[in-house]
Amino acid sequence: MRSTSSRLRTGMLAIVLAWAGLSGFQGASLPAQSVAVRQMEGEVRGFLVLRTLDGDIIADGDSTQVTHGREVTNRLVFHFKDGSLQDETVVFSQSGHFHLLADHLVQKGPAFKHPMDVSINGSTGLVTVGYRDDNGKDKTETARLALPPDLANGMVPILLKNLAPGAQSATASMVVATPKPLLVKLAITTEGTDSFWTGGASHEATRYVIKVDIGGVRGVLAELVGKQPPDTRVWMLGGSCPTFLKAEGPSSEGGPMWRTELVSAVWQKGSGWRASRSRATRGSGPPPL
Repeated sequence: MRSTSSRLRTGMLAIVLAWAGLSGFQGASLPAQSVAVRQMEGEVRGFLVLRTLDGDIIADGDSTQVTHGREVTNRLVFHFKDGSLQDETVVFSQSGHFHLLADHLVQKGPAFKHPMDVSINGSTGLVTVGYRDDNGKDKTETARLALPPDLANGMVPILLKNLAPGAQSATASMVVATPKPLLVKLAITTEGTDSFWTGGASHEATRYVIKVDIGGVRGVLAELVGKQPPDTRVWMLGGSCPTFLKAEGPSSEGGPMWRTELVSAVWQKGSGWRASRSRATRGSGPPPL
């Protein structure tokens, strides 16, 4: 015999489906407005680490960004300790407003329940998802979506850097693979501030919370059956030169919460200038420049 809560949930689902069929319910629609370029992107090379929320390191990240005129290519690769790989390359333009031109995301290995290869063509709206189902079979889903101008795949930290001064909220769009391509809305709000230190200096970071708004009947059903994606939080340093600090959220549908952080170089002991000079003076000639 089913429990009262189970019967209630089933009844609510039936009501929602009937409502959708009678009224053409589409859910709340957030306006699509692309983010204006306030901080031009340039050449960047950085290193990141991926951790569990308990602090255990699970992957090392390498981020590169190059520019060709007003076109920017950003690639972020995570190599996991278990051999898994997450590799995303996003190409976007920054002529007045940011506009996604292409995005390619690869997730494979035991860290991901459903390995995927997702390609988005920002000009044609063609989205291709290659994935492996629960039976281990390789499949492909394709769709041509009407992509809005505020598409943010692979660009969320860049968009946060360019929010208008004092802005407490913003929206963006994102294509997700379920594995069928689906367009969702991101509702971004300022949640608070947190302090952090660099050496002995104290700084204050702005903490943003990003909620996924699936929209329409799908969104209502997702909440009812517990399929609503968890929130993602991103910490940014503001001021005249905003920058990304860390993020906490899932990397894939149904995946665990992971923390992405910037890391600094750790030098091998004895590899400093004094050690090099000492070795050089033991030989002949001046120390190397």
